[in-house]
Amino acid sequence: MLSSDFTPMSKLSIKDLDLSGKRVFIRVDFNVPLANAGQEITSDKRIRASLPTIQYALQHGAGVILASHLGRPKGKPSAEMSMKPVAKKLEELLGKPVTLAPDCVGPEVEALLPAPGGVLLLENLRFHAEEEANDPAFSEKLAKLCDVYVNDAFGSAHRAHASTVGMIAYVKQAAAGLLMDKELEYLTKVTQNPDRPSVAILGGAKVSDKIEVIENLAKVVDKVLIGGAMAYTFLKSQGHATGKSMVEDDKLDLAQKLLAEFGSKLVLPVDHVVAAEFKEGADNENVVEIPADKMALDIGSKTVELYESIIRGAKTIIWNGPMGVFEKPPFDRGTMALARAVAESGAVSVVGGGDSEKAIKTAGLTNKISHVSTGGGASLEFLSGQVLPGVAALTDK
Repeated sequence: MLSSDFTPMSKLSIKDLDLSGKRVFIRVDFNVPLANAGQEITSDKRIRASLPTIQYALQHGAGVILASHLGRPKGKPSAEMSMKPVAKKLEELLGKPVTLAPDCVGPEVEALLPAPGGVLLLENLRFHAEEEANDPAFSEKLAKLCDVYVNDAFGSAHRAHASTVGMIAYVKQAAAGLLMDKELEYLTKVTQNPDRPSVAILGGAKVSDKIEVIENLAKVVDKVLIGGAMAYTFLKSQGHATGKSMVEDDKLDLAQKLLAEFGSKLVLPVDHVVAAEFKEGADNENVVEIPADKMALDIGSKTVELYESIIRGAKTIIWNGPMGVFEKPPFDRGTMALARAVAESGAVSVVGGGDSEKAIKTAGLTNKISHVSTGGGASLEFLSGQVLPGVAALTDK
């Protein structure tokens, strides 16, 4: 659980700020996927996610300064990771001019600061190594650009960088943007005060990646449905045959400890879809006991039925991680079946980013989920009960 003296919703929101005539620095997550040597954006989802915050600031009389990282330029300028295509796309989406700064700090940038109603997009923050190093001098230069600070980049809130934490020491007020507000509202609700019965669905390859999530959520929810390769570490720890399935042998003791601590709260697969090799369209069968020469690549039909029945009765659902290697059909059936069950459950449902989001999208069910998180790593750390530095640094109400 999050420590009792910290509730994300006790932080200032952009709605609490007087923005009229102010220069507002908005940290956004415009780390979009690029193709054609950085010239073409293949998905503008992250840009669209922060449009409401940008438009809110503009409507309330602010001059807007937008800042984001893009890719991993390792502290040096890179033409392939310039914000140029982002500026072009943003102009199109906002229907108004967007000025792209030649850098993110310095006199050249200061000369371009926007008047009320104007939009300035800074060049990639990570062109400076000082951004990831959370360098105080660099933080102060960023803060010099604005009157108030807004963080709308939930996907970067678990990073203590200059633009997410460092510069806040040098501004009068630091608030959450509308997207950040929404993320915190839903994630806080499902982890701190869920409607019951409350169910977590956890998948993925490794127990080691999800230990803290399992430990934290098992204290909060009524059931944790486990799938993905990590289920086989749990099953092997109970003495079940796992064949050639992926198992973390060095985590068997940990799996036993979690099973002993949380008992019937942790629900494991009762059957499996197995194949001799991991490839698309491989010959497969549904079994209860995994043969020595086969590997489990998805949850079986009885497990799907069991998990569906638990999901149907739920009032709150948290989902992070697929049930099998869903990117290679037919081993996507378990994940897709659960995606449909979650969408039809009528529960408050929060899906953590990455593969779970991809599954929901592939199934065409995104609009039937209460909230799909924009931050994979950040939502995972939040669900683990960790305080996110980029949220903790915001001004208290």
